[in-house]
Amino acid sequence: MTKDTQQRPRRNFYGRFKGKSLKASQKTYLSEDLEALSPGPVDWDSNPDRTALDLDKLFGGRAVWLEIGFGGGEHLVHQAERNPDTGIIGAEPYINGVAMLLGKIRRAGVENLAVHPGDVRDLFDVLPDDSISRAFLLYPDPWPKTRHHRRRFVTPEHLRPLARVLKPGAIFRVATDIPDYVRQTLEEVPRAGFEWLAEGPSDWRQPWEDWISTRYEQKALREGRTPHYLTFRAT
Repeated sequence: MTKDTQQRPRRNFYGRFKGKSLKASQKTYLSEDLEALSPGPVDWDSNPDRTALDLDKLFGGRAVWLEIGFGGGEHLVHQAERNPDTGIIGAEPYINGVAMLLGKIRRAGVENLAVHPGDVRDLFDVLPDDSISRAFLLYPDPWPKTRHHRRRFVTPEHLRPLARVLKPGAIFRVATDIPDYVRQTLEEVPRAGFEWLAEGPSDWRQPWEDWISTRYEQKALREGRTPHYLTFRAT
């Protein structure tokens, strides 16, 4: 990168960084565990030159997956337990969710996770090209008002850098219970260089074989909304 391209871009962030007060145990997790689980220098203060992360050093040459906005972390830990030979990075700016994840990591004892407690766009800046084998976007913020649809993840601002860091043939999974989010996903994701892999209705109505229902999905089901499971392949 040249110095001109290394300047911090203007990026608006519309979500929440923090919610209700953290429990004492969660504060302990953050102070004792978070730094050791960092994937490396990601934010602009620690890595102003945007030097690429050394994923081979981080995960010992294993395939690397990425979960974008991991919520409370149950799916992230579930996948780490099922796939010990895979390294998984989770990105989540909501610090309460990060604290919840750290508690789950302690209890599960998994050692193949890295945690970026911030905007995934900063992480995209320092992930090498063609470095991620699988990505997950599970129940993202729906931003239901029409004027807010540009804030959704499934926009070119997010999808283009995601496509850059994914290996050719990498799988990108999207789960949502919002019909209009499904519409926008099916419009925008293929434009960014992905192929939708559905061959019939069961391919988006049935969860993936290795799926664990998250607390967000359980809330959707209680409120009568229908989950959709969309699978794409990077081309």
